[in-house]
Amino acid sequence: MFGKLKASLGIGAAKVDTVLESMSVFQGDTLKGVVHIQGGDVEQQIDAINLKLCTEVKVESDNSVSYQSFVLGKLQAVQPFTIQPNENKQVPFELKLDDETPITALNALKNLCHVWVETSLDIDFAIDPKDRDFIEVKPLPVAAKVISAIESAGFAMVKADVEKGYLRGGNFSSRSGCYQEIEFRNNGFINKKEIELSFILEGGVMHCLAEVDRSLSMRGDQYISFTLPLGASDGEISQAVSRVLSV
Repeated sequence: MFGKLKASLGIGAAKVDTVLESMSVFQGDTLKGVVHIQGGDVEQQIDAINLKLCTEVKVESDNSVSYQSFVLGKLQAVQPFTIQPNENKQVPFELKLDDETPITALNALKNLCHVWVETSLDIDFAIDPKDRDFIEVKPLPVAAKVISAIESAGFAMVKADVEKGYLRGGNFSSRSGCYQEIEFRNNGFINKKEIELSFILEGGVMHCLAEVDRSLSMRGDQYISFTLPLGASDGEISQAVSRVLSV
């Protein structure tokens, strides 16, 4: 009885550790791994193994800015089971990245984009054991080439973050409830320009929305959106990016 009481407080309770097949994936990939559960000092009922794909989003209000965890996807790995004292149980899983999962592999001066998998054991009347594993999300080639084309035009990637809310382009809109902004700036004086770029993966295409701010322009911010196939040619990418650069 005393052992169960301690376990309910997290002392001598079951532990969880998620081991991913790869810590580095591309947009749209499927995460594969194994959840390792190590039994504690007493028998415990595990109601579920819950995995959540998470990121951190910026939330702006009238007077402040805050950051909070945001769930992009979730998976319940198994049905309820009992783990015996000191028993080791391994549960394989697959979790597809949400198409709008932020890119984290960015060479920004200030990169605030983080993505992780959070694993928890659902145990009644006890502190749920948790495990958090950060992953690197790389841009698909078409997105990487768009970024490269903007940088080749003299723009530096200065910041990347994830904001709470939705985006809408000419023929697309976001669905997850958060969106990534990748900010570029050039060093021009007369033609000083800032570009905020967002990608939305959808099946076999990559949607892009660019917000262009020219400091000396009287027209305010300009929005350019375009859609490219994942196998877009260099010419298609150059033509699309030139629309953004010409604003």
